[in-house]
Amino acid sequence: MANADHRQTAHIISHTHWDREWYLPYEKHHVRLIALMDTLLDTLENDEEYRSFYLDGQTIIIEDYLQVRPEERERLEKWIREGRIHIGPWYVLQDAFLTSSEANVRNLQIGHQDAAQYGTIAKVGYFPDTFGNIGQAPQLMKQAGIDNAVFGRGVKPTGFNNMVSDSAYESSFSELVWEGPDGSQVLGILFANWYSNGNEVPVDEAEAKEYWDRKLADAGKYASTGQLLFMNGCDHQPIQTDLAEAIRVARKLYPDTDFVHSNFPDYLASLKSSLEDKQLSVVRGELRSQRTDGWSTLVNTASARVYLKQMNQVGQTILEKVAEPLAAFAHMTGKTKYPHHLLKYAWKTLMQNHPHDSICGCSVDEVHREMVTRFDKSRHVAETIVDDSKHAVAGAVDTSVFANYGKDALPLVAFNTTGWTRSGVVEIELDVARVYFREGIALNDMIRMMKEVSLEGRTLVDADGTAVEHTFEDLGLQFGYDLPDDKFRQPYWTRRVKLTFEATAVPALGLKTYAWVLGAAGGASLPSLVTGSRTLANGNLSIEIAEDGTLAVTDIASGRTYRDLLIYEDAGDIGNEYMFKQPDGEPALTTKGLAAEIRVIEDNAYRASFEIVHHWSIPASADELFEQEKQEAVYYPERKAGRSTDYVPFTIRTVVSLERSGRGVGIRTTFNNQAKDHRVRALFPTDLAASVHRADAIFEVAVRDNEPAAEWENPSNAQHQQAFADVSDGTQGLTIANLGLNEYEVLRDGRNTIAVTLLRSVSELGDWGVFPTPEAQCLGEQTVELLILPHGGDGAATGAYAAAYQFQAPWTLAQTSVHGGTLSPEHAFLAWEGEGIAFSSAKIAEASGDLMLRWFNMRPEAAKLQALPNVGSAAAAYASDVLEQAGERLQPSGEGANGSFAAELGPCEIYTVGIKTAQ
Repeated sequence: MANADHRQTAHIISHTHWDREWYLPYEKHHVRLIALMDTLLDTLENDEEYRSFYLDGQTIIIEDYLQVRPEERERLEKWIREGRIHIGPWYVLQDAFLTSSEANVRNLQIGHQDAAQYGTIAKVGYFPDTFGNIGQAPQLMKQAGIDNAVFGRGVKPTGFNNMVSDSAYESSFSELVWEGPDGSQVLGILFANWYSNGNEVPVDEAEAKEYWDRKLADAGKYASTGQLLFMNGCDHQPIQTDLAEAIRVARKLYPDTDFVHSNFPDYLASLKSSLEDKQLSVVRGELRSQRTDGWSTLVNTASARVYLKQMNQVGQTILEKVAEPLAAFAHMTGKTKYPHHLLKYAWKTLMQNHPHDSICGCSVDEVHREMVTRFDKSRHVAETIVDDSKHAVAGAVDTSVFANYGKDALPLVAFNTTGWTRSGVVEIELDVARVYFREGIALNDMIRMMKEVSLEGRTLVDADGTAVEHTFEDLGLQFGYDLPDDKFRQPYWTRRVKLTFEATAVPALGLKTYAWVLGAAGGASLPSLVTGSRTLANGNLSIEIAEDGTLAVTDIASGRTYRDLLIYEDAGDIGNEYMFKQPDGEPALTTKGLAAEIRVIEDNAYRASFEIVHHWSIPASADELFEQEKQEAVYYPERKAGRSTDYVPFTIRTVVSLERSGRGVGIRTTFNNQAKDHRVRALFPTDLAASVHRADAIFEVAVRDNEPAAEWENPSNAQHQQAFADVSDGTQGLTIANLGLNEYEVLRDGRNTIAVTLLRSVSELGDWGVFPTPEAQCLGEQTVELLILPHGGDGAATGAYAAAYQFQAPWTLAQTSVHGGTLSPEHAFLAWEGEGIAFSSAKIAEASGDLMLRWFNMRPEAAKLQALPNVGSAAAAYASDVLEQAGERLQPSGEGANGSFAAELGPCEIYTVGIKTAQ
């Protein structure tokens, strides 16, 4: 045994790990869930010795059950309130690395809200099967009032015979201290023998003896105390209805062991009491199985079905970075009520795609088809909120300054919902004139009137009357309609144009107003950004395109040039949805040296672009041996298949763009994938000397080693990212930002190349059986977007990371009319500053109605935050947490500024502030 206690306690916790969808489509799993829950309620009612059940830490199970069994609500609620069914703290068991920082928080918030309706919340930091664990989990748990984390992956237990672990990612015991980058600590419980180590306990004495001899020894090998944890359940496991009898048999066979049908609160209380004199290992930061052979990390789920990750990036961003702040702004102007109900519905619909077998893209094809519909549903709700909110705020902006240009002035508002001042190229479709069907004009006359509307003589100006370089495209006659709140739909014909221009210095969390007007003088023409047949330059960057399409990008401030950027690489992949495996001995193909077609396709005052076209060919698939190996379920690292000798065309079209005020080089790549069993990456050699690199993770810019640990055998060392990956030597750095491309690798090639995965085509689920997934080959048209950001060595201080975060969020624009209003034509709802600090969210709390603002410190050193909310009424600020609970009131800072406050953020701290207003 791993302890000196005279008696030990076997805590048997009944549960089921419920993947909503995986190797079966959602509804087939759903039917099995109904049967399980029916049996659970009957067992709790008929067997008093069946004491409790843990509902897998996710409240969505309750929703899914009651959707089919609404008549069972009262009985279900009874067992929850009596403490025999334990629920929460999450809404779903998400993959934390592939869902955004705020999505992780919304998941925690909604899980708590849903559980609270039943009078109880299981304060268990439950991560049973996440594919690696985020470094900030301890801080998130502590802020949510949870002092523990129960997880299954990421740390290697060394066992009782090795009392002192020799690594930050090993633990002497299955119990450990997990410390976040900010210093927050929670008690970690590692499922060293997995979350099924107490599954299907025998009732037969002979079978029970063999079972418990093995199970007690296995648990004792890693346990630091006599409090042994046995999880009675597994994936989609029906409950064990004869467990009470099985426990009686175990007690008879092992009189020195106390067998109890336990629960997490009782187990954790007993464990903490027993740990008082124990020295536990401390593991720090991200738990990504760093000290393993690297073949079973499941990290390449980050590149399985990339289209899902891209849709998720769009869905998360529009909710947290556009809909929530815009709805908060509209609420603060008094124009609309904050739509808590709609936002919660949109978030829940999106989060139904966030379980690890869903967003990871590692399920059967039917599952992922349904996910596409959910992404669309959530986005449609979010877009409706955005439309309502932006028009409400635009209606509160004073645009009367444009009355000087006459009745034909067409004002428009550009919204910057990111946390930093922003410049960038924007587009908006404007209705120059409308004629409504209700006016009773003959159809032909309506159409003629709109076609005759003149578009000549117009200039775009800002509120100061300064002309803004722009282009417009005549979209011609268009049909449209209004949906008034108090009338039937109102159809109309309109003459519509699309304006494109660079909005400059739009305030953070604010807006800037322009108008397309008649009679204004145009400004002086600006020099072209195209400086040669294959070169571009603005005041920040210069770009030279080589004959093979690679880029030499020079940071003008430092004079540093990064060469050979944007090489495309193609390699065979005989792995599966979980893990990449390149065929042995087969080198990757690249576009280095492959001549490309290069031409200018855009040359405007605000932006210039080159098109680069590679006409390439790549192997059509893996060879014939691969099909045999899949059918025989050969373990993927041991596969010997190679690539086919048949080739298919692979044409890559790249648009490289530079905006006049831009700090980065925009990359938009499209290709029609007709090849199978391969991976496509974009390579960005940094040629910077560094042993570590940085990547955007969850509320953290994580620092990771370039070289894996000595135990690592996998030739690939791919990692998760959110917004960007970055290599820096301390004085120069290169950040590669992305939209929904969650996998990268820093290559051990002597150049510290950042390799971003654009596509991975595979044909099977993998894991425990033979599950073909032909749609995971991702055939057809693909489009990806990246941003190259050179900087002066510290991406947090120089603003490169801020630019990468802004790259994630779309601009929002709204046409409005000439009118008075309470907001100035250039307005910020929040002014703040703090070096190395990132802004994360602005929303209205449902419980209090307060404005909630969140930042996080990107660096492991203290930082000073100063903020001035511009909420238009008496305000008081208070410290809060991720559950939006009110804490200590913050003292005003500045010269009596309304609602202003200052705070010092600790290293890597997640900092939430509530603002009480009169609204």
